[in-house]
Amino acid sequence: MNISEPKTEHAIPAIWRQAFRPLFLMGSIFAILSMATWALWLTGKVSFSPYGGMYFWHGHEMLFGFVSAIIVGFLLTAVQNWTGLRATHGSSLIVLFSLWLAGRLLIVFNPLSIQWLTAIIDASFLLLAAVFMGKLVLKVKQYRNLIFVPILALLVMGNLLTHWSVLAQQPEYYRWGTYTTVMTITLIISIIAGRIFPMFTANGTNTKKVANLEWLEKVVIGLTLILALLFLTNLSSYLPKMVMAVTFGLAAVCHTIRALRWRPQVTFGTPLVWSLHLAYWFVPASLALFAMHFAGGNISPSTALHGLTAGAISSLILAMIARISLGHTGRPLQPRRTMTFAFMMIILAGISRVSVEYLQEFTSANLYVVAAILWVFAYLLYVLGYWKILTSPRPDGRLG
Repeated sequence: MNISEPKTEHAIPAIWRQAFRPLFLMGSIFAILSMATWALWLTGKVSFSPYGGMYFWHGHEMLFGFVSAIIVGFLLTAVQNWTGLRATHGSSLIVLFSLWLAGRLLIVFNPLSIQWLTAIIDASFLLLAAVFMGKLVLKVKQYRNLIFVPILALLVMGNLLTHWSVLAQQPEYYRWGTYTTVMTITLIISIIAGRIFPMFTANGTNTKKVANLEWLEKVVIGLTLILALLFLTNLSSYLPKMVMAVTFGLAAVCHTIRALRWRPQVTFGTPLVWSLHLAYWFVPASLALFAMHFAGGNISPSTALHGLTAGAISSLILAMIARISLGHTGRPLQPRRTMTFAFMMIILAGISRVSVEYLQEFTSANLYVVAAILWVFAYLLYVLGYWKILTSPRPDGRLG
């Protein structure tokens, strides 16, 4: 490792020593407030007129306020391990975080005369993150990990499409940008999962590591990339529905085979591992829902999309940040027992949201609100349990 440890760095407050600290913590707090506000709005308890309107705000901010913050926090932490170079910290991290925060505030308060500035500042967060990451990867010529820079660029393009829907008053661009973004995030999940699931499963369960099949990894990532590009180019709106159904169906089958090979059955006694596996299963399930939708089944695209967002993305993020927050602060990988309940609640939140379309008529409870409440409490347990960890120096005295 070529990471220097000058005394001046120890003077930096702990929360600014690595990107995951402020972005995991504040991203989660922001998501809790956003989801709670959404639930209150659904029940008529609050009146709120943010940039783009309430539906735009909910979808956009969960993706670009919450999920993008976690992705950047993860990548700018992982790149330090990958390259051996000191990653974004101190003043650079403060600037990056300030861009993220400014975007959230501008979208909430919605200054009508400078909506164009809101879009620029919001998009700049991911652009700057891509620059910070790309510089480190190129410096050590680690081209394998350079793939995340164009992927971040895809997220920027998705974000700009959603902003254009507001600036040009063209609502169709919101759907275009949202679906592009969700598929791109699913691509990130596919790449990262292939790298870490076999290792985390073996280490967490004291079992032999399962070697990935190179051809299967290429097919899974290739098909997921194709889906992201189909939505980015808007070809998804013009291709025959059966072509889309077959593509989604093949992707679902390949993701299923991959997930089975990772032996989820050996993880049941290890919450930090089974939470990852259960979260990942939302991916093939949701892709299968998309396949059924395009094949003419009684499945709305919103239900399939929320299988990826409320299901796969939300639950996988919680499982990942619970682990990373311990490992990268020099603590044992032994979360509090409350996190087991958090993992269960976020899985139930995803199931509840996907089931709304089919179960709502059988209950008087508003299942949208039920899913939101479960979601809020799951992440609240994370924030309460990890606040001190994320804001305190490593107990071993090392940087990070």
